Amino acid sequence: MKKRWIALLAAALMLLGCTGKTIGVENVIPTAKIEGSSLYVRKVEDLPDDFIMGMDASAVIAEEQSGVKYYNFAGEEQDVFKTLAENGITHIRVRVWNDPYDKDGHGYGGGNCDVEKAIRIGERATKYGMRLIVDFHYSDFWADPGKQMVPLAWKDMDIDEKSDALYKFTLDALKQMKREGVAVGMVQLGNETNSALCGESGFENIAKLMKAGSRAVRKVYPDALVAVHIANPEREGAYDGFAKKLRTFEVDYDVFASSYYPYWHGTLDNLANVLNGIAEKYDKKVMVMETSYAFTGADTDFSGNTISDETANIVKAYPFTVQGQANSVRDVIDTVAHVKNGIGVVYWEGTWITVGTNSREENREKWEKYGSGWASSYGGSYDPKDAGKYYGGCAVDNQAMFGPDGNPLESLKVWNLVRYGNEVEPRADAIADTVLAFDLKGTVELPETADAILTSNETVPVPVVWNVTEDEIAKMYTGGVKTYEIRGLAEGLPARALISMVNFNYLKNYGFEDGALDPWQTEDRGGADQLYVENKLTDSLNGTYHMHFWSAKQDSVDFSLFQEVKDLPAGTYSFTISIMGGDAGDAEIYCYALVDGAEAGRTPMRITSYGNWDTQTVGGIAVGDGQTVTVGVSVRCTGAGNGAWGKIDDGLLNRQD
Repeated sequence: MKKRWIALLAAALMLLGCTGKTIGVENVIPTAKIEGSSLYVRKVEDLPDDFIMGMDASAVIAEEQSGVKYYNFAGEEQDVFKTLAENGITHIRVRVWNDPYDKDGHGYGGGNCDVEKAIRIGERATKYGMRLIVDFHYSDFWADPGKQMVPLAWKDMDIDEKSDALYKFTLDALKQMKREGVAVGMVQLGNETNSALCGESGFENIAKLMKAGSRAVRKVYPDALVAVHIANPEREGAYDGFAKKLRTFEVDYDVFASSYYPYWHGTLDNLANVLNGIAEKYDKKVMVMETSYAFTGADTDFSGNTISDETANIVKAYPFTVQGQANSVRDVIDTVAHVKNGIGVVYWEGTWITVGTNSREENREKWEKYGSGWASSYGGSYDPKDAGKYYGGCAVDNQAMFGPDGNPLESLKVWNLVRYGNEVEPRADAIADTVLAFDLKGTVELPETADAILTSNETVPVPVVWNVTEDEIAKMYTGGVKTYEIRGLAEGLPARALISMVNFNYLKNYGFEDGALDPWQTEDRGGADQLYVENKLTDSLNGTYHMHFWSAKQDSVDFSLFQEVKDLPAGTYSFTISIMGGDAGDAEIYCYALVDGAEAGRTPMRITSYGNWDTQTVGGIAVGDGQTVTVGVSVRCTGAGNGAWGKIDDGLLNRQD
């Protein structure tokens, strides 16, 4: 272990001695375990000595200009970069925008991250033995999968002119860093460039820009790694398709980097499979360039957060606690460390905290003046559709690794402790939500236990006391179909029960949450390419599973999904089901009900676009004793140009009388 840090220091000193000024390196990255932590951390086995432990700290200077002070674990005010290094961080990532200021010099926000700030951050990182990861967005403000805007100074350029400008910008920025003695370890050719870069969406032009950037990196920092970076590893085939294009157009790069936010980006097993596929097929190093997790669901700066306790349609694999944050980081590191050519993990903006805890008005002045919020009002002059409407404070302060007072959270030590393990006695860290459903005609019975999530991320049942009266329970029967929230206490921790009052559903596995098809059946009349139960929360109406269909060729989406129900009590029933999708073209879609094989009703349905669910009902289904009911949805799509796609979820068979 000691050899790794000696080698890192030697390499930094060699680099700084080549040209430009020399920075006195105070290497404080620990060579041994940090003792005395209360954090539970399982050791990551076979973790390479040179594994990158990264932290994006792009907004630090804007934070400090806004009055933020950072402290070490002794409660002493200290350079935040020293604190990061002391807890195992080896690399600092910093985003670089071309010109994040309006014509009057007002910053767009998000740290006002220009080249000058990157150099200042790089100097401080280098001083404490860390290397810089330079994240060129090649935009004047945020670039991500949803937008890749061209810098204003380049907006009228053709692709050759733009490539030349990009080369010169990259070259000049890196030369400045080298003159100031900044130890650059890696350079990104764009940020989350899923389908565009610098205003270009055709891959031939994207590749031309990336090749220009790569040439500049190789010239100034020949030993630095060159990285490409995209997001959404959960999208089947997306990463392989991107890597294939990079190879086809002969883009010179070393690292294929992914974003991985557990809330949206699928399972860790899927991440491992995707990264392994890239490493094996294209012989590239792989890493997670962005990840984070909330240590609290609460906001601390009077400006809403991306993730909170109320955020819908996210995966909450860990509790929103300091320990939950550490467990998430530990598991991402463990995943990347065990894929082929896995070289590191970078945490996104662990230092971006609230600039004040008194009022929104006070904070807003700082966001506007120093750019310490995600966007200022001035950002609207460049990005009117997003920053121009939603400017405000930091949207990720509850995902930092420092509290709102600038003191480091215990979770920061995870970057060191994963190398050694720190399996202290597990204790209850949070209480998992208890999710229940009761028939309006049935009985509400609250459980006597709830699941405690331990610091080891295991769960155990513990006694719970619910704060609810008999009168409140009685009202649940008369309130109709509705979800109620009940609070309680377990192991001294707050507990919550979400109680859904429902009409009894006679369908089994109604929302495919068993992870399998049975007892649903399919009749595939067109030979669709894909027809299966999919696990993807963001594409589900409720839960995480749904029925997925897709096919590439015309007229191949033609199938029925149905379930048979026997021994229903005689009466009148309704059947409801939901569908969404797109590219249908000429289509005939309907939900239907059969009684003993004879049609008892059908209702037309349609698919339009992603996320727009169409929910329809077949009512008045008369069922006699001993009759068999079949309910389902029939889908036939010619396809708009090619095949169609869609999702089906939540079939409900309820009694009406």
